[in-house]
Formats: sequence, C-alpha cells, structure tokens
Amino acid sequence: MLVDDVIIKVKAGNGGNGAVAFNSNMKSLGPTGTHGGNGGSVYAKGVVDLSALNQYRFKKELSAENGQEGRSQFRDGRMGKDLIIPVPVGTVIHNLTNGIDEEITKIGEQVLIAKGGRGGKGNFHFRSSVNTSPKEFQYGTPGELFEIRLELKLIADVGLIGLPNAGKSSLLNALTNAKSKVANYQFTTLEPHLGMYYELILADIPGLIEGASLGKGLGIKFLRHIERTKVLFHLISLESENITRDYRIIQNELSSFSKILAEKKEYVFLTKSDLFKETEIKKKMNELKKLKISPIPISLTEGNGIDEVKKILNKIKSEK
Repeated sequence: MLVDDVIIKVKAGNGGNGAVAFNSNMKSLGPTGTHGGNGGSVYAKGVVDLSALNQYRFKKELSAENGQEGRSQFRDGRMGKDLIIPVPVGTVIHNLTNGIDEEITKIGEQVLIAKGGRGGKGNFHFRSSVNTSPKEFQYGTPGELFEIRLELKLIADVGLIGLPNAGKSSLLNALTNAKSKVANYQFTTLEPHLGMYYELILADIPGLIEGASLGKGLGIKFLRHIERTKVLFHLISLESENITRDYRIIQNELSSFSKILAEKKEYVFLTKSDLFKETEIKKKMNELKKLKISPIPISLTEGNGIDEVKKILNKIKSEK
C-alpha cells in the first residue's frame, strides 16, 4: 500500500541549559561553566523511493535530539543531532501550525521543518571585573513543535493514463526497467510506478474508472499525481467495444478533477493491435479521428509501434 498523504508531529530538540561551575584547579579561580548545546533541527530530505512515507503510517511523532547541558572547565554541552526525514521527491510539506507550505522537488534537497532550540549561556559568560564569581546562567530555549502534513504529488515528464487493463504497466516495462506487475484483470496497478527513459521520468498512473473524480474505484487518490506531469500518454485497449466512450470517460474524469489536466498535451495509443486485423484497427481509429484525435496503434507483445512511441519521447526529451 502506497502512503501518499500523512499527518505527523515533529519536535526539534531543546537547547541545553548553561552550566554554573568554578575552576577546580589550584591557584586558578573564576567561573568555568559553559554554554549548553543547541538542540537538533528537523529536516525533510528528498529521496527517489516512492514508499518513503509508508514509515509514518503508524509512527506519528518524530523528535530530534536535545542539546546537552553545559559543563565545567570550559567544556560546552554537546549539540543535539539533527533528524532527517526522508520523503519522496514531489512531496509538499504543509505546516498545519503556521500555515507555511514548502516542497521537495529534487533528490537530495533538504528543507528545514523545525528549528532546534538555542543552548543557554553558562556562568563564564557573565563574569566581569565587579562580578568575578557569577552564578547566573541561561536556560536553553525549546525546539519548535509543529503538526505537519506530507502530501506526495508525483513529478514526472510523462504520465501514462487509461482505464484498467489498457496496457500502461506493459508499456512502462517495455520502455524502462520499472518491472511493474502485469496481469489481465482490473486494477492490476494499485500504486504508481516510475521508470526512466534516458533522463525522462515516466509515471504509470493506476487505472481510472468512471466516477474516479467523485471518489469511486481508486478515486482521486491518484488523480492528483497526474497534475504535475508535462505530457499525457492516453492508452486505450483495442479490445474495447466502444473506443470513443472509453476515451471520453477518462477525459471527463480529468476535466472534472482539474481543468489543467484536461488541457495537457496528450498522445493517444491503441494497445493490443496484434490481436486485431488491420481493417478492424482502422475502423476504430476512424472513430477517434471524428473527435480530431490521431491515435497510434501499438503492440507490446510484438513491438509494433514502439519505435513511434520512442520518437515521441525523444522529441519530448529534446524540448526539455
């Protein structure tokens, strides 16, 4: 199960208190109490693993390490260790406490979520000519505490869409090394899969059905993942009894969810062409041409039309 929307609490470390201490060496007088260590901060870091949010399904509270208290003999307290939270690239970080939103768009990118508290000053800091034995010190300040919503929205160059069993996973496997599961039944893909075609990122979006924008089937869970794709590859199985209806079902769901989706550049592919005679394929192509669509028949079994798909991808790549 892919977790792509989760709420957690993050707590940065508290700063350590300053120390009150005096020199223990003979013939050496004066204060030696030092600063407490700063508390560790909490950062989100972009990773390629789409399932990175799964670990927060049950672990809802995360904390960085507190700073240690100051010590004697001019030894500062140790700083608390930062906490790094791995999140998939494309994650939007909604701070529900202060209303600030940030986003991870690159692998290795780090965003500060909660800042650690500052360590307090020790009594050595308060020494003066008139106060040679101060007992003043500062308490460390608390680390920030926030409620955070992590929402994954895939970032891909090309999104593969279509009704269940249209051949999206098979096409992704043919073009990349994604190794998505493939079978001849509905909802084969229950979570998005990514693949790389040279420097292009391809995303296999789980099968949509009529009413998905209203929450039916896999619902809007994956519709938002298509929002960030630059180009859509719409796959329709030639086994369909009504090619036009299948095309319109997906288009209606996209436009109902977001007008931006409906306006994205789109290529339409008719899959499983190896199962049909050329006359049957042309007949179904003509049905879509009435909608001013120029579909491309492909066969993932025999490889027909795959070169045409690659030409399109190469064009997209050259325009990046």
